[in-house]
Amino acid sequence: MAPHGLTVEAAQPGSLRVRMPIGEQHLRPGGTVSGPSMMMLVDCSTYLCILAVIGPVALAVTTSLTINFLRRPLPADLIAEAALLKLGRRLAVAEVRIFSDGQPEPVAHATLTYLIPDAAS
Repeated sequence: MAPHGLTVEAAQPGSLRVRMPIGEQHLRPGGTVSGPSMMMLVDCSTYLCILAVIGPVALAVTTSLTINFLRRPLPADLIAEAALLKLGRRLAVAEVRIFSDGQPEPVAHATLTYLIPDAAS
């Protein structure tokens, strides 16, 4: 199991499918999943996707995270589909789509950039 109760359901080089169980702590009034919960999901999914390719690297950090909330998520598990768009020597760029479990349309789309430190750092 990954951090925060996340479960990696599928993995291929450069892509991951991650499930996040949703509980009361993730919900805003009205029963929608909070934005910070979804941002944590995309950030953790991207981090796992990168490290699955390059191995454990101390101090690999998020330098940019842009998220578009597309529709109201159901109060159900969220599924993140993360994919590396570019993996360079110093930067990795990824995109993540989030779905409410069982729903065909994404509830959010994010792009992230990670800084990968030099081995000497």
